[in-house]
Amino acid sequence: MDLINDIIERAKANPQRIVLPEGDEERTLRAADRAIAEKVADITLLGNSDKILAVAKQCWLPNIEKAHILDPDNNPRSEEYANLLYELRKNKGLTLDEARQLVRNPLYLGCLLIKNGDADGQLAGARNTTGNVLRPALQIIKTAPGITCVSGAMLIISKEKQYGEGGLVVMGDVAVTPVPDAKQLAEIAVCTARTAKAVAGFTDPQVAMLSFSTKGSAKHEVVDKVVEATRLARELDPTLKIDGELQADAALVPSVGASKAPGSTIAGHANVLIVPNLEVGNISYKLVQRLGKAEAIGPVLQGIARPVNDLSRGCSVDDVYKMIAITANQAIAAKND
Repeated sequence: MDLINDIIERAKANPQRIVLPEGDEERTLRAADRAIAEKVADITLLGNSDKILAVAKQCWLPNIEKAHILDPDNNPRSEEYANLLYELRKNKGLTLDEARQLVRNPLYLGCLLIKNGDADGQLAGARNTTGNVLRPALQIIKTAPGITCVSGAMLIISKEKQYGEGGLVVMGDVAVTPVPDAKQLAEIAVCTARTAKAVAGFTDPQVAMLSFSTKGSAKHEVVDKVVEATRLARELDPTLKIDGELQADAALVPSVGASKAPGSTIAGHANVLIVPNLEVGNISYKLVQRLGKAEAIGPVLQGIARPVNDLSRGCSVDDVYKMIAITANQAIAAKND
């Protein structure tokens, strides 16, 4: 399975307008140059044009001149975006003068472009912290309808093809919400199934709510939370194929699933795994990645009304390029919802 090629081809077939607020950051520019050359996305770079083009020239990036470059300090539509931000945040005490200052911040301007319909998605984080990337997204774009929390999904590709979707499973939350309550866990389940469709290309997400218990084999309040989250997820999305609580082996292995959860259509066939908290998610995917030699792609942020993704500050050019394509896939799905 070459998931990344599939993601890239889907992006090429329906190019989206992706904003890169860290416009003069070298890895970002190298990835943008490749994305433009391969027609993966229409790229908007935020930053000083002279500085961006100087870095592009120094790095021999001939396609950057085809990007739309917007300088937050010299933006002819700055007042329009300031007024938009003011209207969105005045009830929170934001003044118009404060809004005028914030629209000079590329992370805020990028989200305002999306909110105003001038862009489809944003990718940042090569220089900025996750908090700095998420704050304007939550203030301006806000969460998707029916969703109150942001989470992160990881695409895990194993050599063990008998599990998940030919060795591919999507796991959430691995990135954002440390200890979700039952309602948040239900939202994470729904969002991760959506990511499985939008990014992994699943036509039939089958969601397992993981625990150390299967169908009442153990009693504990954390098990009760998973059971309640399963019920709430069904209410939130009645079309969702979901079951829980399930141990990981019961979720993935048909024979174990049949033994531990007879009658369950998900047990033994899950391709979307929802962990009970961030600690479990982070530890789990890193163990699978290192000990099982699986490939882990992400995290892909989910739950925001329009896609905004966060990079690691240690990211590679290839990481940025892949995340441009992933963000484009999310934007395509958001338009179809």
